Amino acid sequence: MGRRAAAARARAQSARRRQPAASLRGPPSRAARAVCPRLSDVINGAGGSGRAWQSGCLLPAVAASPGPAAVPRLAVAPAPSMAFVRKRRLERERYSKERFSLLLLNLEEYYFEHHTANHIINKGCRDERKIRGSLKICSKSIIFEPDEKIQPIIKIPLRDCISIKAPEDNEGNNPFTWDTSGGISVVCNQVFLIKERNIIGPYKTVRGRTEYLFQLDVAGKLGDVVQTLHQLYRASCLDKLGDQAAMITAILQSRLARTSFDKNRFQSISETLHMECKAEMVTPLVTNPGHVCVTDANLYFQPLNGYPKPVVQITLQNVRRIYKRRHGLMPLGLEVFCTENDLCSDIYLKFYNYQDRDELYFLIATYIENHITEHTAESYMLQWQRGHISNYQYLLHLNNLADRSCNDLSQYPVFPWIIADYSSSVLDLTKPETFRDLSKPIGALNKERLDRLLTRYREMPDPKFMYGSHYSSPGYVLFYLVRVAPEYMLCLQNGKFDHADRMFNSLAETWKNCLDGATDFKELIPEFYENDSSFLVNSLKLDLGKRQGGKTVEDVELPPWASGPDDFLQKSQEALESQYVSEHLHEWIDIIFGYKQKGSEAIAAHNVFHPLTYEGGVDLNSIMDPNEKVALLTQILEFGQTPKQLFTIPHPRRIIPKSKSLSRASSHDVSIVESPVSPNEESFEDLTEESITLAWNNIAKLKLHEQYKIHKEAITGIAVTCNGSSVFTTSQDSTLKMFSRESKTLQRSVSFSNMALSSCLILPGDTTVICSSWDNHIYFYSIAFGRQQDVLMGHDDAVSKVCWRDERLYSASWDSTVKVWHCVPGETSSNKKHHFELLAELEHDVSVNTIDLNAANTVLASGTKEGTVSIWDVTTATVLHQLPCHSGTVFDAAFSPDSRHLLSAGEDNCFKVIDVQTGMLISSVTADEPQRCFKWDGNTILSGSWSGELLIWDLLGGKVIERIKGHTGAVMSMWMNEQCNSVITGGEDRQIMFWKLQY
Repeated sequence: MGRRAAAARARAQSARRRQPAASLRGPPSRAARAVCPRLSDVINGAGGSGRAWQSGCLLPAVAASPGPAAVPRLAVAPAPSMAFVRKRRLERERYSKERFSLLLLNLEEYYFEHHTANHIINKGCRDERKIRGSLKICSKSIIFEPDEKIQPIIKIPLRDCISIKAPEDNEGNNPFTWDTSGGISVVCNQVFLIKERNIIGPYKTVRGRTEYLFQLDVAGKLGDVVQTLHQLYRASCLDKLGDQAAMITAILQSRLARTSFDKNRFQSISETLHMECKAEMVTPLVTNPGHVCVTDANLYFQPLNGYPKPVVQITLQNVRRIYKRRHGLMPLGLEVFCTENDLCSDIYLKFYNYQDRDELYFLIATYIENHITEHTAESYMLQWQRGHISNYQYLLHLNNLADRSCNDLSQYPVFPWIIADYSSSVLDLTKPETFRDLSKPIGALNKERLDRLLTRYREMPDPKFMYGSHYSSPGYVLFYLVRVAPEYMLCLQNGKFDHADRMFNSLAETWKNCLDGATDFKELIPEFYENDSSFLVNSLKLDLGKRQGGKTVEDVELPPWASGPDDFLQKSQEALESQYVSEHLHEWIDIIFGYKQKGSEAIAAHNVFHPLTYEGGVDLNSIMDPNEKVALLTQILEFGQTPKQLFTIPHPRRIIPKSKSLSRASSHDVSIVESPVSPNEESFEDLTEESITLAWNNIAKLKLHEQYKIHKEAITGIAVTCNGSSVFTTSQDSTLKMFSRESKTLQRSVSFSNMALSSCLILPGDTTVICSSWDNHIYFYSIAFGRQQDVLMGHDDAVSKVCWRDERLYSASWDSTVKVWHCVPGETSSNKKHHFELLAELEHDVSVNTIDLNAANTVLASGTKEGTVSIWDVTTATVLHQLPCHSGTVFDAAFSPDSRHLLSAGEDNCFKVIDVQTGMLISSVTADEPQRCFKWDGNTILSGSWSGELLIWDLLGGKVIERIKGHTGAVMSMWMNEQCNSVITGGEDRQIMFWKLQY
């Protein structure tokens, strides 16, 4: 049932339904108290007051410090976003010239049908008048919309009706017996007059016994209309909300069962029907029942009442995104977008069972899967970290993925307060004190208030919660948007605006109340960071009342540093995208969408709300009593809902240029500073040299320059001298070979054993080549003297990969270890051997196939034959993160140039991106076949495939942007020079290929 109706009905019925409709600003309904007796005890206990419910709170008021008035009493229902308002405004202009809208209905009320009719005034008198219009039959009211805009819309609540009848022929005093038929007499105690003279304002309430006479144009429909009204009247007279809802639902389902989708509405006669079912189209505060139909070309929705137009049609070819949604805490919603980044969807549907929802989702998703890339929170995170999307865009995407929707206003997108300075004449974005502390929820920003809340929290019986109101509730959204969405506020508030002193009057007052108010913990909405400032201006000239002192409520009072509404939004946008916010936004994400949302981390972060606000906080299916279920759902939807949890481990920071970083560091950054990640982690990837930037921007222009077959089996490793003149390769044919790029001839061929060699590298100074072998040994070859210089017998199984940094050798082996050696080179002329000292042994559970080191030589990554990727702190020989990334061998792994991310390629055809600091798997891209080796710059990947092609990937877009023909077998190894404009590949076809960029 309606969110307002829960409280209103309980009070109204106790007054024999003859009292005026009550608003939600009173105490909780009897049904609500029956559902949560312990909550009722809290509300009515010591120190509590019913006034806490006026702000949509689940807690009694806490003694507040001196300051502005308490939080507005609107926290009970939702409002649209600017994008939503603009969209609905256009739809009304396009499809309907009516003053009527579904917002004139009560919450959870249905509009069934309409009939052209006359409203007869002063029947039988000399001044008798007939007002032409449309009679709307709704589940809880009768609405008459006059054609003349100067006349008010009449809304008659069915609960306030005394009689509804069609005159009978034998009634002598029948007012319709004179030259008329099709008449309906409605006698009631109360009516609402709306939009008189077509002015949006509070509803005018007319009380007292009154008779309204309506004459239908089609007299033959009179019997059916009266019968329907009698049914709905009986439903409105039932004492219990659950019984009312059940009866209205039965009437609705009966109507839907008697109708079906009109196939004549198909765009083409050749369309093939795939599915048809019943559903409701969801828009803010109302739902509209009808029939859904999906064909091989289009998605259709046909409203049962034909409003606002006979059919809503969406071409499947235009669909870009589709999401399953929670609606009313049930997995019944589906939202479809035909745009990539718009906050508002093209249609939001609620189904009557999850099977219909899932089937429709499958049909549409199957249609679009070939040309639409599915984005996850992790993929957006990677784009945000690397600066490809803004802070604003990232927050929009997270809200969308967390079930926040402009159409479901109990789950409206939530944005943070950013600015904390609303008194200065100049806004200084270089000062940390200008900003709100993003590491804390709103309720924890004021220590004195927090201490009072924590005292009550400790004394509270289970279930405990720190905050009785939420940071995002429907009423809070309308609080901000009343000037552009007044009809939504009137719908929510029983036809009234809130008290003038509780309106959104001033930015400074609102921020101060969020800091000091006993029950005010609200965050902001996206509109504060968009370009439309109309929500700050009373451009509709609404009569919003007068404040204490006589001041009329007009435009929102802006801080001194804003020259006007547009300038305020511009500076707010600059603040959101500022250096400070970019450095700390991940902390707020942890609180709202991340690991500090629930559990012990939420308690430690002082971020605990009432259990009913969390996903899974209650199982509605387990509640058998319909009255209890309705009351509980009403409470949950009124007080706001916590977003779906997207992250369960700490969110990585954004990559920020070190030169621009601010001096202030959050206390929550300690673990980051101490993390053994590259000291250059505060800088972007090393793309500052023009040649490197140019090379990666043009990597798709890589051309084969020359190729040579120099081995008898697959080539496993490539190393090149500093001057580029000599190329060393290892192979499964057990040989190390030296190829001259100048003479284009093979100059040396060396065999250390009869076992395959797996990798090679050249020590600084181009004096020695190190080779790893399947015979468990590591060989040192002197280039100058052309002979084996030394051998290290360091493992108990094949050595799969070696790396060298700062006189340290890192060796990976199939014996399940990675060993770190301190290596002092020998003097070849005097035949002195290398001196090896084992510094660390990194134990694994299975064979290690590949390793890589970060730029600072502090972190090592390893990949095993069973698909596990481990990240190690080599300074302490401890594992930092271990992730089962792949289902099969990890072929290659490499850090990004800035050491922030690790990319791995596996036998399962997947690329995986891991955030090094947090160990979070933030992206997964699937190829058609395994990629054996790769190079990357953090955004673009050049990979060698199983089939021999070189593939160029847009990692952020998750797609191949270029395929280059190469080897006739798998590409087994790859080398790239420092300028990234020259590449050498070695293949299973025994060839080495030289590639160059051709701009």
